[in-house]
Amino acid sequence: MIIARLFSFFRLLSRWSVITLGVAIPLSTALDNILLGLLLMLVLVSNSRDVWLTLKHNSVARACILLFAALLVGTAYGHASLKEAVGTLSKYADLALVPLLMVAMRTTETRQRIMLGFLTTMLITAVLSWLVGLHILPVTQWMWRGCSPENPAIFRSSITQSILMAYAAYILALQARDALLPRTRWLLAGLAVVAGSDVLFMVQGRTGYLVMLALLIYFIWTTAAQRFNRQGRNIGWRTGAGISILSLVLVMSTYLISPRLHQQMDKIVTEFQAWQPNTANETSTGERLEFYYNTQAIIKQHPMLGVGTGGFYAAYAQQIEGKGLIPTRNPHNEYLLITAQLGLAGLALMFYLFYTQWQQAAKLAGPFQQNAARGLLLSVALASLFNSPLLDHTEGLFFAFMSALWFVDLGTDKKYA
Repeated sequence: MIIARLFSFFRLLSRWSVITLGVAIPLSTALDNILLGLLLMLVLVSNSRDVWLTLKHNSVARACILLFAALLVGTAYGHASLKEAVGTLSKYADLALVPLLMVAMRTTETRQRIMLGFLTTMLITAVLSWLVGLHILPVTQWMWRGCSPENPAIFRSSITQSILMAYAAYILALQARDALLPRTRWLLAGLAVVAGSDVLFMVQGRTGYLVMLALLIYFIWTTAAQRFNRQGRNIGWRTGAGISILSLVLVMSTYLISPRLHQQMDKIVTEFQAWQPNTANETSTGERLEFYYNTQAIIKQHPMLGVGTGGFYAAYAQQIEGKGLIPTRNPHNEYLLITAQLGLAGLALMFYLFYTQWQQAAKLAGPFQQNAARGLLLSVALASLFNSPLLDHTEGLFFAFMSALWFVDLGTDKKYA
């Protein structure tokens, strides 16, 4: 009896821990790690059987574990020392936590509180960002070290804030679309504009710009499809062409009315045109192109199994030896990084994870959850072209956390403890 009550208390504490984690992800790495450690202990002690059942019956959880398992196998070979291999593996450990997070998120009330906490944190961040950007609030010590009125990233880097903020704006737009009361709809729409405008007008996160525009286009398409489905019709080619033109007009209008977006995109074009392979680059675009160029060469040398988990740094240093270039641990492209470490087999597992999420999203409860899950996938898949979000702490945890949140109901027709 006492043990049953203790386990019940542990489950309650795990639910509040995962709710708090949803607030902490955009704020603090230290708090993230504390909460993850607490969750790991609480869930494994009180609910370990359900973790196994979730892994058994939830295809998204299995796909996450498969990619992590491949990275684990990758520590056994390649160019990295054991310390380097384990250190890199630990950065991908969030993938292995997906089934555990799902167990802690099982109740509807818990998931609602998670979303409320996450969105509240992002809106507070957006307001603070605007205040700093407008020179109303001074930059203080507790803000991100690179925060400035020209780039008001508050708690995380500009890249991280812009990606998370773009997704928050998208979720608010989905909620506004589905709201029953006009007052609620307009309030949520206004909050979506606050979050989205922070990405487009305040923070200098070029990846965030692209994620925001992609989510905007996807939102237009899914909204149109939902309305046509309610009328018992499908989107014809004329309507599809009209939606495409409208999306293009909105994207071009956003490009023209956002000075920072305009400047950053023009800067990318200029830096791209100036880039020359195997020469020192002082621009961010030039550096990324150099990373891509040499990483592809590594992949050509090790196409099947790669250089092993954590072996990228040594392989890259060897690739650029004698060229006067700067070595890197991160090519700022998750697809290239996974392929360099695990070969084409690893890339296939990454694509399998993304494919599984897209396919399984169609089985979720309704349009909101389906669109939210696929919007998450679009965000991370696009961000992976220009960064390594699965490797980076905040983005990797965000992906694992939100994947657990949206896909937790898969396999719930099975019997759990």
